[in-house]
Amino acid sequence: MTSPVLPSHGRARPLGLAQVSLTGGFWGSRQAVNATATLAHCESWMERLGWLANFDRVADGTTGPDRPGWSFSDSEVYKLLEALAWESARSGDPEAEAAIKRLTARVARAQDPDGYLNTCFGHAGQPPRYSDLEMGHELYNTGHLLQAAVARLRTRGEDDLVRVARRAADHVCRVFGPDGPAGICGHPEIEVGLAEFGRALAEERYVEQARLFLDRRGHGTLRDIPLGRAYFQDDVPVREAPVWRGHAVRALYLAAAAVDVAVERGDDELLRAVERQWERSVARRTYLTGGMGSRHQDEGFGEDWELPPDRAYCETCAGVASIMVSWRLHLATGDVRYTDLIERTLYNVMATSPSADGRAFFYANPLHQRVPGRPAGPDEVSPRAEAGVRAAWFDVSCCPTNVARTLASLHGYLATTDDEGLQIHQYAPCEIRAELPGGRPAAVDVETAYPASGAVRVRIVADAPAPWTLALRVPAWAAGATLTDSGRTRPVEPGLARVRRAFRAGDEIVLHLPVEPRFTWPDPRIDAVRGCVAVERGPEVLCVESRDLPDPGGFDSLVVDPRSVPQAVPDGALVRGRTLPLAEPSWPYPAGPADPAEGGEWFDVLLRPYHEWARRGPSGMRIFLPVSPEHRAVPLEGSVPGE
Repeated sequence: MTSPVLPSHGRARPLGLAQVSLTGGFWGSRQAVNATATLAHCESWMERLGWLANFDRVADGTTGPDRPGWSFSDSEVYKLLEALAWESARSGDPEAEAAIKRLTARVARAQDPDGYLNTCFGHAGQPPRYSDLEMGHELYNTGHLLQAAVARLRTRGEDDLVRVARRAADHVCRVFGPDGPAGICGHPEIEVGLAEFGRALAEERYVEQARLFLDRRGHGTLRDIPLGRAYFQDDVPVREAPVWRGHAVRALYLAAAAVDVAVERGDDELLRAVERQWERSVARRTYLTGGMGSRHQDEGFGEDWELPPDRAYCETCAGVASIMVSWRLHLATGDVRYTDLIERTLYNVMATSPSADGRAFFYANPLHQRVPGRPAGPDEVSPRAEAGVRAAWFDVSCCPTNVARTLASLHGYLATTDDEGLQIHQYAPCEIRAELPGGRPAAVDVETAYPASGAVRVRIVADAPAPWTLALRVPAWAAGATLTDSGRTRPVEPGLARVRRAFRAGDEIVLHLPVEPRFTWPDPRIDAVRGCVAVERGPEVLCVESRDLPDPGGFDSLVVDPRSVPQAVPDGALVRGRTLPLAEPSWPYPAGPADPAEGGEWFDVLLRPYHEWARRGPSGMRIFLPVSPEHRAVPLEGSVPGE
């Protein structure tokens, strides 16, 4: 089975990548750009900056203190290898296969005889092995190596990359096993890598080592730092933590591993702990876009309701990690709340990061850009993650390779099966060829222009000798959805809309989702956006860009009328807005509010999908729009408070 995540049991079963193929549309086009542009772009930058040559220097014995790149640059090579493995299996691209062999050969030469593999520690002119568990990222790098090997093992079988990973995993188990030092890595990742590698090889001791790392965390194992041990999630044991805190990517990778271990060990207590953390973190620490992480100082979660739009960090890697956690929770429980969040994150974080040509990326994804960023050159390494423009590469460039591996395997997150039938969670033109228990075929083609259109047509392409259930996810926002089957239309509620019968080839079921633009109101406890409203269209969050206003200089004083119904237009939506007068103050706290009567004329404000912002060049942007003073009251009928 070729799947990024393959638990031994659960309420839902993932489909292998060979069973689902994207055939176009919103995600098919992005997956194609990833294959033809992003993968080679990433390798080129790593070669240019010497990150690949670091492996050659270890192999040749020429290491020294002048190593280029951060201590975690090895992991970018491994994430690229993972992306290439999924892409080679998906498309059979000979260039992807050649790149895998080329990179694997360089990595393999750098591995020490005892299995240790790292280009920053443990060699001439470098610090000793495992001398900086807090920030050295040695085990983190190995975790990404193991995930790359999982992709290769499940798509091509055991090869040189898998053998390198086996030796590295064995080394970790020897050094950090029950009889070794009680060490953990400052950046969780080794845990999820070991758990999935152990599943792929049916090697229990790797899963057990992942469990051991999880149980060690939260007891002050790592030294304290100014940001506190919560930065590493080493302040509270995983089972006791009520919510995600600290560095967002670290927290989410750790949660993904906890689900893996809980499922493999039948540890319901641990699984319930992650479910509780997900629930509170989503309810109180997650942005409208699905983005996570509201603090720049530690790339981390803030306190409950601390969700400022202009200081939102929402690292792209945190979006990837959020998808990893939610997918595992869905497979374990069958609950579609998790695939709802995946959809939100896919359209408003994953789709936002890469440029249309797949050669530039957002690292941070704020919900409000006050001043347009400076254009970034195609040969420029950006030192700033929050620059407000997509950059070809970053000094810390973890996000491009995370985007690459996720897009290359995206079709593995579209659908699941269980004993009853097939569940489709994400809507895109695709072909699904699954087999249910008892040899029942569940073969369908999906036709849709989603999210531009809410019509999702599912055509059965194989007769079934016995009844099975087709279940289509109805998103939480989709009040008023309907389903048409055999010429009859019925309303369906958020959740799973089910059709059960002995299907025949040619049968069609059509789900109609209401993707008309709508106002969404924030919970009033989010102080930073109190008195504001956002607009969504289907799964897409919309935003206004300064370049789309009649007077870009009025961007800061724009207010909207929430009584007007947002109007759909091909580019997004129109809302009624105007600008208020702003004087040049000597003191920024006037005695009273602006007089609404002195505002300018009302005009139509164009809002576009957030994932499109800054594609036409640097621009001011905001998602939450201040409500005109005369209209600031409780949310109006038809709005969605706190969605």
